Amino acid sequence: MGTTKKFLKSKPLCKVTFKLPKGIAIDATKVALVGEFNDWSPLANPMDANKDGSYKTTLDLESGKSYEYKYLIDGAIWVNDTDADAYVSNGIDEGQNCVVTL
Repeated sequence: MGTTKKFLKSKPLCKVTFKLPKGIAIDATKVALVGEFNDWSPLANPMDANKDGSYKTTLDLESGKSYEYKYLIDGAIWVNDTDADAYVSNGIDEGQNCVVTL
């Protein structure tokens, strides 16, 4: 899993590519990236399926901030990014949210 970051020189933005690797969302009909940047909406950032079975999407996020996020498979299965920059308690149960720091 993981993220790729590309900081823009002309704006205080970072193009962040989030990738869920193949084998995680087997037989999924949809995968979404949800987090603070989209008010945890499962509809705001659907991820594109790649031929190799992975999923990815790219967002422009404000530099100098940290954002909590998770992957949501078929609207029911929450998955963490094993390569996140950090993890924090989700405040709901014993689970954690991923953090990307820009």
